[in-house]
Amino acid sequence: MNLIDKYKYRFRPEYNSENLLIEIFSGVKNENFLSDLLNSIVEINPKIDEIADLWMNDEFIFEIQSDIGNFSLSKDIWDLAFIISENNQECVNRINSILLNDKRFEKVEVNFDDYK
Repeated sequence: MNLIDKYKYRFRPEYNSENLLIEIFSGVKNENFLSDLLNSIVEINPKIDEIADLWMNDEFIFEIQSDIGNFSLSKDIWDLAFIISENNQECVNRINSILLNDKRFEKVEVNFDDYK
């Protein structure tokens, strides 16, 4: 990936929820996206445990285990990906902190009130 073309993401609440997620909305179609993401968070030792192909939704769900807990990565064909962990918000917080320090990723700030 050209470093000018960073993966852009939002760290935001789920709609009508207190739970936070990471929404990656630019660069997901890049063929290196999954390896770039996993390499960026290598310090938490992510391991893909299961992959579900939701062909009716044109979406893949990756269940990932890590040293800080489990999380899911949802990736679709519309250049969107979501990192969620309903039972382990610290995991999502930590991933956000790691991505903030990775030159391949750019965080776009949001107003949390927009998701109520």
